[in-house]
Amino acid sequence: MNKLTLRLDCPGDDSFRLQLDCEIPASGITAIYGPSGSGKSTLLDCVAGLRRPVEGSLIRFRSENWLADKICIQPWHRRVAYVFQDARLFPHLNVQQNLDYAVARRTSNDGASMQQLVQWLELGSLLQRNPSALSAGQKQRVAIGRALLSAPQLLLLDEPLANLDPVARQQCLAYLQYLARKLELPMIYVSHDIEEVSQLADHLVLLEKGRLVDQGLLLDLCGRLDTRLSREEQAAAILVGHIRGHDPEFGLTEIDVEGHSILVGQQQQAPGEKRRLRIPARDVSICRLKPQDSSILNILPVTLTQTEPEGNARVLLRLALGTQFLLARITRKSANSLNLQVGDQLFAQIKSAALLMESLENHE
Repeated sequence: MNKLTLRLDCPGDDSFRLQLDCEIPASGITAIYGPSGSGKSTLLDCVAGLRRPVEGSLIRFRSENWLADKICIQPWHRRVAYVFQDARLFPHLNVQQNLDYAVARRTSNDGASMQQLVQWLELGSLLQRNPSALSAGQKQRVAIGRALLSAPQLLLLDEPLANLDPVARQQCLAYLQYLARKLELPMIYVSHDIEEVSQLADHLVLLEKGRLVDQGLLLDLCGRLDTRLSREEQAAAILVGHIRGHDPEFGLTEIDVEGHSILVGQQQQAPGEKRRLRIPARDVSICRLKPQDSSILNILPVTLTQTEPEGNARVLLRLALGTQFLLARITRKSANSLNLQVGDQLFAQIKSAALLMESLENHE
């Protein structure tokens, strides 16, 4: 079975307790998402073997029990690599020596080579530098490279981009996307930033106060109204489409989603390539008739499939665009004025500035 099975009961500080019973894919990228104190790091520590849950807990990776009755595989035998918020490079070793340290301790030859990772993470110009001479983003790239050089069968990342500026964060996200595709290595990625998760994850696990509240495919969870994600102020749907073409005169790229065009700021990728679009619910409005004179470029035909009140003032709508879904957050007054009913054929107006292009590829 290509799964990571977790039955965990792990006490933490004060009265906190992580209690979890679930299976997550042992392939692709699974994001563990939730607010501070929800148990995300505790979960990773248990998987890595750095914390010992109470008796009766179970951790099984694929067909191997790492923790079970009378079984506890030591951390160094689990072939798990861990990347933390801070890079934790050895300060007395330069970059090359930090990487060599991992190679010397690897127990398998089925991982990426030093040459490959130096190329993929663009570390060549950094090899002779000491960690103190690196930027935060460079340090994390080295930390990721060192982790992968241990030839792990599972990579754990605990908010690895939390200390980076926006530019470095996007660069590291692109590297991780690329590495996930090249290595086909399962990753468990902890974050409390849903925009970051939206760019990277295939599968999503939602934690709150040490409990599992939901899990599933990222694209499905982001388009539902019955999850905690939809109640957050930054609630957004994720759509998947393909690049149809470019309009260099106006600096735009056309994305085909379910046979409809969505325009975004010009991208560099070739027509036919697959892309994600993140569309915040607060930036989607609706109307019954398609506007003829509007500054909004993206106006799509949708079907209202579900409504959910948000307190006294707002309503959240789920709008079908073919087999995919948009979310729209509107006022309750607007919903009453339009006399909205499930099944209504409507038009969704999407502000172009709200479209966030999520890169699923990286240049070779």
